[in-house]
Amino acid sequence: MKRKKRVRGDLKGTLERPRLNVFRSLKHIYAQAIVDTNRKTLVSASTLSPELKEGLGYSGNAEAAKKVGELIAKKCLEKGIQKVVFDRNGYLYHGRVKALAEAARTNGLIF
Repeated sequence: MKRKKRVRGDLKGTLERPRLNVFRSLKHIYAQAIVDTNRKTLVSASTLSPELKEGLGYSGNAEAAKKVGELIAKKCLEKGIQKVVFDRNGYLYHGRVKALAEAARTNGLIF
């Protein structure tokens, strides 16, 4: 909780630059673009999304996180969102979180 508060202390999502939040569980990974000023989620993607659910084998690994990163970048660009603030939600920038972030970057999102 301390680490999460420290990471989130400076991050605020605005309409020009929403906050890209990441949550991971043992089986799945979730990402969503949030505007904190009016408390709205603009775009979301996860390993449970219908676009990805069929093609994934095991959804708790880095390969699945890469696909979620690609999907969230695609959805953000469709909505006209190019720049985001990355919120790793207290998780270390390693493994699945890193795979998701790098996949989103290579598909057009700017952190």
